[in-house]
Amino acid sequence: MNDYKVNKTYEQINKKIARGEAVVVTAEEIIDITKKHGVVEAAKRVDVVTTGTFAPMCSSGAFINIGQFNPLVRTTKTWFNNVPAYSGIAAVDCYLGATQTCDDDPLNKYHPGEFNYGGGHVIQDLVAGKEVHLRAESYGTDCYPNKNIEKMVRLKDLPNAMLCNPRNAYQNYNCAVNRSDKIKYTYMGTLKSKMGNANYSTAGELSPLFNDPYLKTIGLGTRIFLGGAQGYVTWTGTQHKKDVERGLNGVPVTPSGTLSVMGDLKEMSPEWLVGQSIRGYGVSLSVGLGIPIPILNEEMLKYVSVSDDQIFTQVVDYGYDYPKGISKSYGQVSYAELKSGHIMLKGQKIPTVPLSSMVKARKIAEILKVQIQRSKFFLGHPQHLFC
Repeated sequence: MNDYKVNKTYEQINKKIARGEAVVVTAEEIIDITKKHGVVEAAKRVDVVTTGTFAPMCSSGAFINIGQFNPLVRTTKTWFNNVPAYSGIAAVDCYLGATQTCDDDPLNKYHPGEFNYGGGHVIQDLVAGKEVHLRAESYGTDCYPNKNIEKMVRLKDLPNAMLCNPRNAYQNYNCAVNRSDKIKYTYMGTLKSKMGNANYSTAGELSPLFNDPYLKTIGLGTRIFLGGAQGYVTWTGTQHKKDVERGLNGVPVTPSGTLSVMGDLKEMSPEWLVGQSIRGYGVSLSVGLGIPIPILNEEMLKYVSVSDDQIFTQVVDYGYDYPKGISKSYGQVSYAELKSGHIMLKGQKIPTVPLSSMVKARKIAEILKVQIQRSKFFLGHPQHLFC
């Protein structure tokens, strides 16, 4: 037994959603509600809090079945618009990674490379309904004699396509600066010399895992907003860490939890899956992701009421320390400071640059809110928690 004054279940909340009676607010809206009514009363009033984030998430990609041909083929190499996909799975199955570059990309031969097109762009083109050039090769077998195939395809022509992202929704991430004397091109964007800018990539108080820091309601089977459609959490993501330094509110102050997620690519939208070209680094995919947090008790209400001034991250040098594998923080800053447009570090005022979009994060949280209010989105009861 627990001592909570508020106790709700997933089933009770889903029944309220079905009747159109659930009270749903966004992670930004709940902050003022909690200040006005207090934790217990707010937990009684609110059933679901919606979150959202939109940012580059490199560990993303799609499992694609390209369909069979006549004569039959067992593909060993596959390309979409000259971007290679891994084909060591089955006859006509492959995995297209978001960070895969074109075969003819000059990469960083002429530094910094532009990386104009790659796996993330192919995924965006597919969900946008565009034609994509498909080419595949095989060494040929008795049962699969075809050695070469080539055709133009659209996503609707493919039998199956699943977005399958091994690591999304990082719970927290570094604020990147460059302390060296030369400009640096990183996955955290372009960093000016001598700490000329500070880049960060988290939506702060709207970010999903900040609102459930111990993942007490997020696990296998949690239903989420993914790429503009309904998707699911399938496991913890790669690089997942739960035993990390945390603030008194439970929120990690360093990179920590991650999620593995999956959904039907054919239901998704190019608004929420956007290919990225990161100068001097490579290609990626910006992913729109949102998670509804059920208010099962006042503990969960307290977690979702966290604000930007209560969420902190570390300032890390990507000019020298990070590439050398040196783990060192040059200061701790709040997301309120980061979102203000500048931070103060060692007496220096440094402009901040977000890689994530707050506009789109807010839109995701609002879309989720409306879908739940209209009984179009129900909570997925996790079959296994990661807390």
